[in-house]
Amino acid sequence: MHTHPLADYMACVRRDDWSGVADLMLSSAQKLAAIGAHFLICPDNTIHQALPHVLPRSPLPWLHIADVVASQAVERGFTCVGLTGTRWLVESDVYPEKLTTRGLTFVRPNAAERDAINRIIFDELVNSVFKPEAITCFQQVIARMKDDGCDAVILGCTEIPLIMNDANSPLPTLDSTRLLARAAVQKAVQSAR
Repeated sequence: MHTHPLADYMACVRRDDWSGVADLMLSSAQKLAAIGAHFLICPDNTIHQALPHVLPRSPLPWLHIADVVASQAVERGFTCVGLTGTRWLVESDVYPEKLTTRGLTFVRPNAAERDAINRIIFDELVNSVFKPEAITCFQQVIARMKDDGCDAVILGCTEIPLIMNDANSPLPTLDSTRLLARAAVQKAVQSAR
C-alpha cells in the first residue's frame, strides 16, 4: 500500500491536471512493483479519471473500481444505478463508460445536488464531521434518484459510507471502496494459488 497525501492529488484535480495525478499514481505504482506487488488498486474513485494516462506506462495491471462496481451491480440484478461522489467523479466518464458497457443505465446528481454532495465530502466527511443534515441531504438525493428509476446507488467516494449504508439509504448501496477491497482480496488469493 502506498499513497501520496490527498492534498497533492487535489492540487492537480482542482487545476484539471490529470497528467499530474497520473504521475503521482505511477510513482506509487513503481514503488509497489519494486517491492513485489502483482497488481494495483486505487480506492479513490475520483482519481480514476487519470487511469488513461496511467495504464500505458504502468508497471503492473490495475483493478478498476468502476469495473468492480458495475460487475457487482449486474450480479445483483440492478439495471439503473444512481451515482454519488465528488463533482469531478460524477461529471466524468469513469462510471458511465463501465456501466453502459454492461447494459446498465445511470442517473447523476443534478447541479445543486453535486454542489451539496461535494461540500459535504470536502468540508465535513474528510474532516471527520458527521452531521444529521448530511445524511438527510444524501437521503433526499437518493430518493430523487429512486423516483427517476434507479434500483441501487453507487457510493462513489471513500468517505460516503461513513454516513450512508443499506440501513439508511432509500436504495440498496454499492459501496465502491468495500467492493474494490473484496475484489482485491479475491484476486490476491487466486494469484497465490
